Amino acid sequence: MLAVIAYPPIPIWEVGPLAFSLHGVFAAVGFLAGAVLATRELSKRGYDTLKYQSALTWGLIGSLIGARYLTAPAAIIGGTPILDALNPISGNFSIMGGFVGGIVAGAWRMRQVGLSVLPTLDLSSFGLALGTVVGRIGDLAIVEHLGKVTDVAWGYGVKPGYDLAPQHDALECVEGAQLVNGLCPYPAAADIAGIYHHVPAYDMIGAGILLGVLYFVYRRFDLRYGQLLFIWAAWYGFQRFVLDFMRIGMGDAELGPFTWNQVSGLAGGIAALVAVWYMGRRQPLVSPEEDEKRGAVLVPATST
Repeated sequence: MLAVIAYPPIPIWEVGPLAFSLHGVFAAVGFLAGAVLATRELSKRGYDTLKYQSALTWGLIGSLIGARYLTAPAAIIGGTPILDALNPISGNFSIMGGFVGGIVAGAWRMRQVGLSVLPTLDLSSFGLALGTVVGRIGDLAIVEHLGKVTDVAWGYGVKPGYDLAPQHDALECVEGAQLVNGLCPYPAAADIAGIYHHVPAYDMIGAGILLGVLYFVYRRFDLRYGQLLFIWAAWYGFQRFVLDFMRIGMGDAELGPFTWNQVSGLAGGIAALVAVWYMGRRQPLVSPEEDEKRGAVLVPATST
């Protein structure tokens, strides 16, 4: 082993009766960053950004509900009592569920306020990709969702005294150590207790590449309404399916031989590819004229 990436995690800190984690902080910052980017793109196309803010509020609520409850079926199948699996404040949370819940709730609100759904969701895909990039910073900070043992130079090295996210308490000890009340009773004897794939970093890089791909496709190709959203969904769904092979057996909700996020990612990716094809047959090409029919207010170009 020549080198590893090692830095001390930033643990949860308390301010009076409140406990804060950078995981939640950057999830919120990511949502805000994505909302700003998507709003900017909608404004360029002439769509009503005030109505979009209302849809974003509903999308935020839907994402919180979806993030919690997409994992519930896997928990119930795995033997968790139904009431525990449906507890709104404890249990696993899923970014995939957050996306699903946010999109469904946001689209429902768009229809209520008269905002055209497909072009709005297309332009929201930029925000979804950027929000993932920013949100994953929190996972890197607290060191959560590590993958399997590895010897690659960019693996994350757990050093003695590191306080990882609660999901990985067992990784803070050398192999064979017995936990006491879920914690390591003594510092690891070795310089490095273990080296693991830093899967959130891979996911963040993939989401950053996806953001670039979305802009490239958006600017270079003739798209039909709805296709950009489902290109985002297909890429990210398959990305999670591939990356989560490194997280099997690491504490995430599982269904058979796969993690629950792999099952939902693969299903979503396949469905999204079908939707890209379907939109290509059913929807008109994106154009200023079509945008105007869907409620956009076009700003005439000024002559010089």
